[in-house]
Amino acid sequence: MKKVYFLQTCDTCRRILKELNLDGFEKQEIKTNPITVAQLEEMYSLSNSYEALFNKRAKKYKEMGLKNELIIEKEYRQFILDEYTFLKRPVFIIDQQIFIGNSKKEIERLKTKLINTL
Repeated sequence: MKKVYFLQTCDTCRRILKELNLDGFEKQEIKTNPITVAQLEEMYSLSNSYEALFNKRAKKYKEMGLKNELIIEKEYRQFILDEYTFLKRPVFIIDQQIFIGNSKKEIERLKTKLINTL
C-alpha cells in the first residue's frame, strides 16, 4: 500500500508532493476528507506514538495554550481526530513503513525508500 495524507493549503506539503513521483499513491487531502479513527489507528500501529503524529507547530496548538499543558497519548489522539491541523504532515505510508512530517531527515528517508521500491 502507498498512501499520503496531506493538506492542500500547506506550501510545504505541496512542495514535497511536487518533488516526488507519486504514481500508485492514494492521496488524501485531510481538510476536505478528514482522517478516520481506523486511519489514525493504522498510523499509530506503524509509529507507536500519537505524539509523533502530532503537529506542535499548528496555530491552534499555541492558541489553545497546549504548549504549557502536560498532554498524554490518549489526548494527542483525540486532538488529531478533532482538528485536522494537529496531524503532522505530510504522512506517507509505504507498505508497512511510515514517514511523518517534513523534516529534511524524514524526507531523505522517504526518498531513499521510494528509490529502493522501484
